[in-house]
Amino acid sequence: MITDTSAGDAADPGRFLARLPIGERPPLRADGAQSWDIFPYEGDIRIKVLDAPELPEPPRHGEDGPDACGQCARPDEDFLWTDAHWRLSAPNASSGLPAVVLLQPRAHHDLLDLPSERAVELGPMLQRVEAALMSLGGIARVHVNKWGDGATHLHLWLMARPAGMMQLRGSTLALWMDALPPAPAEEWADTSRRIAAAMAADGGTAHV
Repeated sequence: MITDTSAGDAADPGRFLARLPIGERPPLRADGAQSWDIFPYEGDIRIKVLDAPELPEPPRHGEDGPDACGQCARPDEDFLWTDAHWRLSAPNASSGLPAVVLLQPRAHHDLLDLPSERAVELGPMLQRVEAALMSLGGIARVHVNKWGDGATHLHLWLMARPAGMMQLRGSTLALWMDALPPAPAEEWADTSRRIAAAMAADGGTAHV
């Protein structure tokens, strides 16, 4: 039997890297994000010079296990809300969005090795956190993001888009988060308290 290896060859990262203009400044594509009405910047924009790949990649925080993980070492009091298996936090600095939170498992896992018991809880937990953010009022959508390039401990970002702000919709919301004026500290703290209380209404402990 002849095995078709074309799909595997096409997925070879070496082929992808070989066609990149390393050391050059790629041109802006006519259909790129800068052409979208939701793109937050205008004027003269150019793409940075493309750096050479770093292989092997530098280690992420926590790759040596839970003893070397800053998230594992944080006490529950650092979080907005916790239960036996999950913890919810907010960035220390206020955001340009109405609310931003991070959901993570208590135990040291990434998504790929998340135990089945926690994996089946993840969907309902995301629904629960979204409901807590929606309960603030004035929220049209809650965007869920996972990057994980800096740390191995699974953390999912949930970002609230304010109702009516159509320019903030879609994948550029994270850019708008840093572009818009941050909320006053008192308002950010009140938002955190309301989110924690909404989560605790269905179990677990609020810490703010």
